[in-house]
Amino acid sequence: MTLLSRSLILGVSALALSACGADDIASPGTGGNVIINNPPATPTPSPTPTSSAVTPAGGCPTIADPQGLTDEGTITGPEGEWRVCALPQRINVSTTLPRFDGLLYRLPGEVNVGTDGGPAPDASDGLSDTNVELSIDPGVILYASGSGFLNVTRGNTINAVGTADRPIIFTSRDNILGQNNADSSGQWGGVVLSGRAPVTDCRTPGATPGTVDCERQVEGAVNPSLFGGATEDDSSGTMRYVQIRFSGFVLSGDSELQALTTGGTGTGTDLSFIQSVNSSDDGVEFFGGFVNIKNLIVAGAEDDSIDTDTGVKANMQFVIAAQRAGIGDGIIEADSNNGLEDQTPRQNTTIANATFIQRRDNDQAIRIRGGTDYGLYNTLIWDASAAGTPCIRLDLDETVRAANAGLDDVGPPRFQSVALDCAANFRDGSGGITAAQAEGIFDAGTGNNKSYTNTLVNGYLNGGNENGFATIFDVTTLGSFFVSANFIGAVSDSDDWTQGWTCDSSAVSFGNNTGNCTAIPVFN
Repeated sequence: MTLLSRSLILGVSALALSACGADDIASPGTGGNVIINNPPATPTPSPTPTSSAVTPAGGCPTIADPQGLTDEGTITGPEGEWRVCALPQRINVSTTLPRFDGLLYRLPGEVNVGTDGGPAPDASDGLSDTNVELSIDPGVILYASGSGFLNVTRGNTINAVGTADRPIIFTSRDNILGQNNADSSGQWGGVVLSGRAPVTDCRTPGATPGTVDCERQVEGAVNPSLFGGATEDDSSGTMRYVQIRFSGFVLSGDSELQALTTGGTGTGTDLSFIQSVNSSDDGVEFFGGFVNIKNLIVAGAEDDSIDTDTGVKANMQFVIAAQRAGIGDGIIEADSNNGLEDQTPRQNTTIANATFIQRRDNDQAIRIRGGTDYGLYNTLIWDASAAGTPCIRLDLDETVRAANAGLDDVGPPRFQSVALDCAANFRDGSGGITAAQAEGIFDAGTGNNKSYTNTLVNGYLNGGNENGFATIFDVTTLGSFFVSANFIGAVSDSDDWTQGWTCDSSAVSFGNNTGNCTAIPVFN
């Protein structure tokens, strides 16, 4: 269970005051576990606790890497005083970060898991794999500031597997100090997974996209950090039940990271139950390779919620993307050739059972361009902006033309059982693609509804219209990754997978979880 120290203490204190004098106020947590039912849709500011829920661990644990952890003393926030243990800047030996009461781990700048093993899984590139794995126990909290970020380099893996009642949390120093509010963002880098699967836009002139010679550099990294290769089944490890908060620091120029960035990850990478909160750039961005992810939440991103690029082959199911009011760009930005001639591998992204909530007045909610293949299935797109943002924009002939097998091209974007709750459904795109053309492509799908009214509960949970949608597409026909779901949208009221491991923000509030994203949970 989770002690919601900041969001619950005010209520506990009020009960204590009603029975006792001011000198008899109980410490937080002494009344047992507290469960909230029917939370408000928008979280209220977290009160300052009347006494500490956290006391610092006695010291830093011993880890397998002989460099060890650096004991940096303590840091104090609204929840109490924590012991701070800094990681080495490169982890050279497979290592586990255990959870202890009153202990935080700090990323002191760019922290690499292992040494880059190169684009090939053998010594053909003159490099040898180090095969380092960083394991993170459930309930561990890690933080950074400024240009600090975590990069899992090629040939190495992460095993960050939390649980529904003890998620793993990556966050910022300001969050630990209690200085954040609903609009805080961009306070540290984020998490990067660098793999060996095929990418386009090669770093080396003349290299052939999709081959072992085609590599790219992590955006903004001061030290060249590369990804890409030709190993489709490469693995960068597992991340499950993970929150990534207040990320997106500008590393160099106009390059900044997202909460989660993947570069050339392979089909062996396992991602599920990931929450991105208030990234100052995209919520998540996937560069090339393969991404298979279920139960993804992107809340309050300041650029696009989901950005896919450089030939990625991505499958996603059960996805919530919700903007903060008046903040953010689009929900989806998809590109494949980046203004160049046709490149292969050509991006092909498929999303099923998504709930997309556009809250900023903008050019469009969904932008599909640059010769990308894209499919939306059993999905709700809701324009909740004040001025009426158009929902769908398609750009360029190479995006909408008929399939060309020689170019790895599956044809125009696919829309099946997609509901549009929008003041304007379509808009003209670049390259002469009109709103009427986009509408014609949408109408070619089956089960779509252009005049839908959503019945979402608490801003994310399916209501009657979503659960009873007229035509549901059988997504199991799309491949073995997808599981059957007899509703549109991300979260059925019979299986609310958001509960327990998430945090509440101004973009979307779940309740019965780790509390407000501006607070640090204290796990029992």
